[in-house]
Amino acid sequence: MATTTSLETSSPEETEAAGEELGRRLRQGDLVLLRGELGAGKTTFVRGVARGCGSVAPVASPTFQLVRIYPGRLQLAHVDLYRLEKGDELRDLGLDELLDAGAVVVEWGDRINRINRMDGTGGADAALISIEHISGDRRRIRIVRDLRR
Repeated sequence: MATTTSLETSSPEETEAAGEELGRRLRQGDLVLLRGELGAGKTTFVRGVARGCGSVAPVASPTFQLVRIYPGRLQLAHVDLYRLEKGDELRDLGLDELLDAGAVVVEWGDRINRINRMDGTGGADAALISIEHISGDRRRIRIVRDLRR
């Protein structure tokens, strides 16, 4: 039975801090799937994850670039599936290679199983985190499925 952990943040800085805590725990091969509406704070959360992975690179949404790489003590690949529609587009991103090189966090990660109908990435070894905009700067971050340790 899965246990859901939830926390609320009241500012972008607190959302980043929650991401930073996760980033400190990430290891090579870890996959984190994020879900949340437009403006929910996914990229803000990833900014903290990158910092927790030791990156000082500026974090921006990969919506049009699809993949951004942030070097650090652990390479972090920041992937966005918002514009992807087909499985071959997902395969072209090279998620397996990105996981071999470090950790991967995927915005719109809940779409991964809809796009990839075969037995691929996004299975039980992925963390699933939901970010919900409550009001103003308040966000609810729910870890629906944590990384297996």
